[in-house]
Amino acid sequence: MFVSYKWLQEYVDLSGISADELAEKITKSGIEVEGVEKKSEGLKGIVIGHVVEREPHPNADKLNVCQVDLGSETVQIVCGAPNVDKGQKVAVATVGAVLPGNFKIKKAKLRGEASHGMICSLKELGIDSKLVAKEYATGIFVFPSDVEVGTDALLALGLDDEILELGLTPNRSDALSMLGVAYEVGAILGREVKWPGISTEEAAEKASDFINIKVDNAEDNPLYIAKVIKDVKIGPSPLWMQTRLMASGIRPHNNVVDITNYILLEYGQPLHAFDYDRLGSKEIVVRRAKDAEKIITLDEAERTLTAEHLVITNGTEPVAIAGVMGGANSEVRQDTTTVIIESAYFAGTVVRKASKDHGLRSEASARFEKGVDPARVRAAGERAAQLICEYAGGTVLAGTAEFDEMKMEPQVISITLDKINTLLGTSMTVSEVESIFTRLQFGVELDNETFIVTVPTRRGDITIEADLVEEAARLYGYDNIPATLPIGETAPGRLTDYQLKRRKTRSVLEGAGLNQAITYSLTSKEKAAQFAIENRESITLAMPMSEERSQLRLSIVPQLLEVLKYNNARSIDSLALYEIGAVFLKQDGEELPEEREHIAAAMTGLWESHLWQGEKKPVDFFVAKGILEALFTELGLNSQVEYRQAETIADMHPGRTAEILLNGRVIGFIGQIHPTLQKELDLKETFIFELSFKDAAQANVAPIAYQVIPRFPSISRDIALVVDTNTVAGDIKKVIIEAGGSLLKEVSIFDLYEGEHMEAGKKSLAYSLKYFDPERTLTDEEVTKAHEKVLTAVKEKSGAELRG
Repeated sequence: MFVSYKWLQEYVDLSGISADELAEKITKSGIEVEGVEKKSEGLKGIVIGHVVEREPHPNADKLNVCQVDLGSETVQIVCGAPNVDKGQKVAVATVGAVLPGNFKIKKAKLRGEASHGMICSLKELGIDSKLVAKEYATGIFVFPSDVEVGTDALLALGLDDEILELGLTPNRSDALSMLGVAYEVGAILGREVKWPGISTEEAAEKASDFINIKVDNAEDNPLYIAKVIKDVKIGPSPLWMQTRLMASGIRPHNNVVDITNYILLEYGQPLHAFDYDRLGSKEIVVRRAKDAEKIITLDEAERTLTAEHLVITNGTEPVAIAGVMGGANSEVRQDTTTVIIESAYFAGTVVRKASKDHGLRSEASARFEKGVDPARVRAAGERAAQLICEYAGGTVLAGTAEFDEMKMEPQVISITLDKINTLLGTSMTVSEVESIFTRLQFGVELDNETFIVTVPTRRGDITIEADLVEEAARLYGYDNIPATLPIGETAPGRLTDYQLKRRKTRSVLEGAGLNQAITYSLTSKEKAAQFAIENRESITLAMPMSEERSQLRLSIVPQLLEVLKYNNARSIDSLALYEIGAVFLKQDGEELPEEREHIAAAMTGLWESHLWQGEKKPVDFFVAKGILEALFTELGLNSQVEYRQAETIADMHPGRTAEILLNGRVIGFIGQIHPTLQKELDLKETFIFELSFKDAAQANVAPIAYQVIPRFPSISRDIALVVDTNTVAGDIKKVIIEAGGSLLKEVSIFDLYEGEHMEAGKKSLAYSLKYFDPERTLTDEEVTKAHEKVLTAVKEKSGAELRG
């Protein structure tokens, strides 16, 4: 909500309070002021000039040479605007003037003709082109003829104002109007709120003789007021009104439309103007639309309606979507002479439905959705009729045509002084609390120390005692509420074991070079079960936002691959991402799924790139496995984890994929995605892993045991074993460890050979074994004895032979 500081002064006395000071007070009272814009900051030297002569430039087809009266002198200015003409009053930046962007105006010669200044468009004065009336959008702005030549153009355009931008939460719809903000400011400053006076001479003819109102569903539309104004002359609205609309983010159109928008800003009550003669009947019928019924709205788009949409009709066809947008068939145009002003209360849910379905988010729909004040509906219509009479020469017909079944009453809430002070930790007196409610212009009655508060309908956010406590707190001043510490036995806060392991996991993965991603938990039917660790049926949402987001995911990997694809399409081809998030597993006989936390990662492109050394290392299986081993080491699980070749995981490379086992149970997988899928996603070789973090975090971990650094030397022996090609190196390693006994401390594989010197169906695996005893120096005989046991075991259990 944009609030004009000068406009606000019409409703509440702001003397002695600057715009910045007011912004700070409003923010401290609970509504954040996101900024204060000084519209004319940095601008100077801009006056109103009168174009007394205009001649085509002798040396340029698109330029004009203008003689402009500035009040104190007449100067020559070369202007390229297509709409500049003799007799106009325009904004002129004189020599020495400063425009937005610190653009300084100097004397110049354009194609041989001297130019002493610049005739300005509103865009050149810092006003967004989207807010400029269409007739001036591509040229200079022309002032009304009654402005005084030589006076400050910034003042005439309202650019001497300051605009407060309020960041409103959805519950504070009362502040979506100048009067609503005035009530808030009046309560903060303890000053009265002045309402605009309404007095209109009405004709003898009655509005009810011209139009009849019928509402089919009072729940959707309990109150509908129609004012009829004849003899209207369509033209531009007064300059002060146009400038206020532009400052509030609304483009001026014509006097009637601008007045309805002005009332929307002033009262917070959306209005709509119909051309009576184009309406096509003498009745307005408000009803739900028929399925597949159509309407062409003011934006010239044809829209198909459903029975969930509320429409205004002439008894036969729709002329507006209630609370959202009017129809083109009844809009106010230049030849309009009689208008109907609609002021109504529409249910927020039905307006929201139409707004969402048609993608029409407007100032009006936003207010209806959040809730308008039913007490202002009638007053807003009367105020609009008065302004149309004043600025469009209209004749207001007597009374209104209306439908009224509005039953909304003010809330009455009782609360004690003790409860307010207990909840806030304050010691306010009865008179202080009563003063706060009075400043808010709530009705207050006292029964000893109990306040019986009548909340006006404009504050629909106040319904319970806690809301009154909040009002008391914010106007008492949050800064004045004493700080207190808890009383009683307390324990220092700490992370749970599970939370600590999650934090360690993030630290390890980010330390390894992966970036955290957060992806949707919702996915499509095709991707829901892709890469799932457990084969479960996916869960379908009852009301999905789209087919692409209709299922709860069983795996995180598909979403990470989508992120890689998105970045790769934008020339970011080296990525390493991880996510710790929930997957959703259907449970037999249960309505709700099990939420299980998983860790997943996806890596593609170069892992290392040292251009100076000429080194490039792409991501491979062992990079991904090394990251997991570092993680398991940090979690104390390395001795419990093993890897087993997997060939049956869909969409994974059959020769480069392994299952991850924890204490013999599969908890995840690691490997390269299938080349076919890589091609579909337009990715290079991509490696992924996913595992159940819940299983890893809840696994029993042996206490940390520290070992003394050995003082005695170790003895290493290397063996090369010839085995069948399909023999798994890890299986042989297990045999070696089991047979090596207490003296064998380390085993690692360091070579694989398959070539011309090996017979068909065989391969060579080389292992390095380290023996030592922490208490003494081993003899060769002891090592040889232990080593012989290893060789015998691998031959008997694996069929391995020592390579000659």
